[in-house]
Amino acid sequence: MKCRVCRGPAVIDVRRHNANFCAEHFVKLCRDQVAKAISEFNMLQPDDRVLIAVSGGKDSLALCDILDHLGYRVEGFYISLGIGEYSKESRGYVERFASQRDLPLIIDDLPIDYGFDIPHGSRAAKRAPCSACGLSKRHLFDEAARKGGYDVVATGHNLDDEAAVLMGNTLHWHTEYLGRQAPVLPAHDGFPKKVKPLVRLTERDTAAYCLLRNIDYMVEECPMAAGNRHLFYKSALNDIEVSSPGAKHSFYFGFLQRAAQHFADAAGQEMPAIRACSQCGAPCSSETCAFCRLVDRATAPVPIRMKPSRSSTKVKT
Repeated sequence: MKCRVCRGPAVIDVRRHNANFCAEHFVKLCRDQVAKAISEFNMLQPDDRVLIAVSGGKDSLALCDILDHLGYRVEGFYISLGIGEYSKESRGYVERFASQRDLPLIIDDLPIDYGFDIPHGSRAAKRAPCSACGLSKRHLFDEAARKGGYDVVATGHNLDDEAAVLMGNTLHWHTEYLGRQAPVLPAHDGFPKKVKPLVRLTERDTAAYCLLRNIDYMVEECPMAAGNRHLFYKSALNDIEVSSPGAKHSFYFGFLQRAAQHFADAAGQEMPAIRACSQCGAPCSSETCAFCRLVDRATAPVPIRMKPSRSSTKVKT
């Protein structure tokens, strides 16, 4: 294989581009694709303070490296979710990366700061683990951006992620979600602007990028994600991509260009009035926000049912 750009030895093939690349030009391709996404969707401005949600995985760490290379002012934000050894290991990857790259890093610890972890908290609140996790992360990302005065929150969602979400929303005709599925969610009603600069890169791309840039990352999937339908949709799209390279890109970007506008009205229908949460002050549509309700349920005292003593006797009357 020869690199499309320099004709030197290639290290990776990118079938959707019908091309091979050497290490130098593959790294450049990834950075160029991120820069193109930022420009195409007006994600970032040169002077923006960017808070990057980091997990220790390949996508978020690659995003940090690429945005830093492109000259943006980036800081990392990690949430320790209390998922046993998985959380301990992922935190280690994030802290080592931040130390090696001089990346400013903020850490929130769910068990220490809020009194519950995802495994126990989700059961107490009667929510699926991924639901409790997603709710917690969204709230804490928003809160960190508001309190820290950041202009935008950037997440490591890649093309595989977005195409899988689109497949699920399309199969079930979740029109309200289809109307909001976009690489950029503008700031509104106290919520910060959120962007997804990796939407032109696949998981394979970010994994290769990390390998070529000597970025050590957490390989294992979250143990709480087993059975998540999102993973099933990803697998199905990967099978399609094998037979039809570029299918994921065509599916997702075709939707954005040709269909997304048809669901805009559904996304805006019956939007409730926004008020400040009575407990934490975050913008929400009810008296207390969903995160505070989760905290209340997850940390509520659990009643203990006492069994009668075997030595107790019944008194007949």
